[in-house]
Formats: sequence, C-alpha cells, structure tokens
Amino acid sequence: SVAFGPRARMKPLLLNGHSRALTQIRYNAEGDLLFSAAKDDKPCVWYSHNGERLGTFDGHKGAIWSIDVSYRSDLCLTGSADNSCGVWDVSTGALQYQLPTASAVRTCNFSYDSNSFFYSTDRAMRQPCLIRIFDLARVKQEGNSVQPRLVIDVDKHSMGKVTSAIWGPCDEYILTGHEDGEIVQWDPKTGNLRNRTKNHTAAVVDLQPSADYTTFISASKDTTARLYEFDTLSPIKQYNTERPVNSAAISPRKEHVVLGGGQEAMSVTTTSGKAGKFDARFFHMIFEEELGRVKGHFGPINTLAFHPSGRGYASGGEDGYIRVHQFDQSYFDFEFES
Repeated sequence: SVAFGPRARMKPLLLNGHSRALTQIRYNAEGDLLFSAAKDDKPCVWYSHNGERLGTFDGHKGAIWSIDVSYRSDLCLTGSADNSCGVWDVSTGALQYQLPTASAVRTCNFSYDSNSFFYSTDRAMRQPCLIRIFDLARVKQEGNSVQPRLVIDVDKHSMGKVTSAIWGPCDEYILTGHEDGEIVQWDPKTGNLRNRTKNHTAAVVDLQPSADYTTFISASKDTTARLYEFDTLSPIKQYNTERPVNSAAISPRKEHVVLGGGQEAMSVTTTSGKAGKFDARFFHMIFEEELGRVKGHFGPINTLAFHPSGRGYASGGEDGYIRVHQFDQSYFDFEFES
C-alpha cells in the first residue's frame, strides 16, 4: 500500500478477532491498548504495538455499536443492540454493570475526567431517542438500577436520531451528530440545547476531536467530512470524496486528516476491491488536498483512529479486520508544497 512517496510501503498488523463488521475502534490515552467493537457480541482489547489480543469482554447478546475507554484505562464502556450499556473492568474483562435500556444503544462516551459518562439510544420500537448522563460514583453505589443524572429527550427538538456523539472541551457540553445531518451542542447540567448547525445533507456517522479539543471533524454519508470549530460550530474546512465517509480522524502530530468509507456494504459484492474505493485517504487539514491513500480492506472502512502519538493509525472494516499501521520515515519527512 503506497502512501506518501514513490517507495513507501507500510506493513500493517492484521488483527482478526471479530467474526463480523467492525463498528468502532478506540485507542486509550497512552496508546498502548486498542479497543474494538463489532457487529458480533464480543468487544476486544489488543496491544497496539504487536497486535496481540489481550482478551474479549463477554456478556452482551447483540451487536456492539459503540465503545470507549476511561482516561486511566481501568474501565471500558460499550453500547449494544441488546438494549444495554455495559461498564467493564479492563484488567479482568468482568462486566461490572449492565444498564438496561428500552432500545439499542447507538453511542456511548466517557467524560474527559471519566467521572461521568453518557449513552444515547435509538428511536425504535416506539421509544424516543434519548441521551442519558450518569455519574460513575452513583453507578458504583447503586449498581444496575441506578437512575441517570439527566435525561435529554432529543425527539422534542424535531431532529433526526443521534448517530454519533462525543464530549466537548472540558466536558462543558455534549456534541451529537444526527441522522438528518445536524450537529448539536447540549448542556450536560440542564439538558438545554446550546447550539445547532446543519451543513451536511445526510447522516453524521462519526465525530472525532483534535488533540487539543479546539476543533473536531465530522464524517457523513453525504460523501464529505468537515472540520469545525468546537465552541461556535462554525465549519472551517471541507474534504470531498465520491463515496459515503464512515469515519474521519485528525492527526495529533501533523496537519493531516484521514478519511475512510466506501459504498454501502449491501452493494459491495457488485464491484471489485479496486473499484470499491475502500482506501484510507489522507488529506491536508488546511489546504483540503489529498496527500495519499492506503489500500488494504476488502470492504468499506467503518472506523478510523489515529494513535495518540501520531506515529500511526488503525482502521476497522466491514471485512471484520483491523489494520494497524505504523508510519515509516517517509511519512514524517513528507512536506506538503502548496
């Protein structure tokens, strides 16, 4: 897979521990562990430097849509289609708490200090789309019957269901991407809607912050990814492709973003791997120009994550594989000439 220069060839680690399509991958804060969720019912955790699987989290009975890890890497959070949100002990793999919901959990996320977390549920089976915020201390006290600190009813604000969500800088607000292309800020103390913007024309399926939390990138089914300012929600840059963008990430080291996607999974069989455009595509963050592509997956890329050091990235695909790439020296030597 050629990237950045005529002879650059990165040899990725191929992690094959999932029997179905990947839905989300996350590095922990140090970058030594990689957490992965897929449409099978067993989230995994891996050593990122050699691809060895540390173990699986056994306890869910449905697809896992979302996964996150606490700042201290002691707890793991999963959102599942079995109508529950799981809180796991990372060192033992034990399911500590399983919070029941009325519909599938689409997103879940620890706050930066990991003292609280939220999850969002799907609008399905006559159930509304809700964001529920919990204090971890209360969950530890009251167990599975704990009541959320706050419930935000998304349906009251006439917008699409939540398809992606993260905490904002200093946990001041929750940022959600929606099925109709909207991006919204919510106040986690009052539940009020703080700000909203609509620049995408289709579902916003991934939101990822920059390392310093001044900007974030959104990936959308409308074939674009956009860079926004966090507080004002003003769009700064736009990266255009020909296929739906399933995931996008910002490099913590260079002014690069990486986009992954491809045509919808159900129509993949009608095209070859070459025509399917399943490459990870690197763009210059400022100039919006494509810098390089990395091939590899035999289906759409569903999720991407940069290593916290910026020295590599990982991608999870519809083919059930995770590919962990370490950039070689040509990537760091590469200078963009505008």
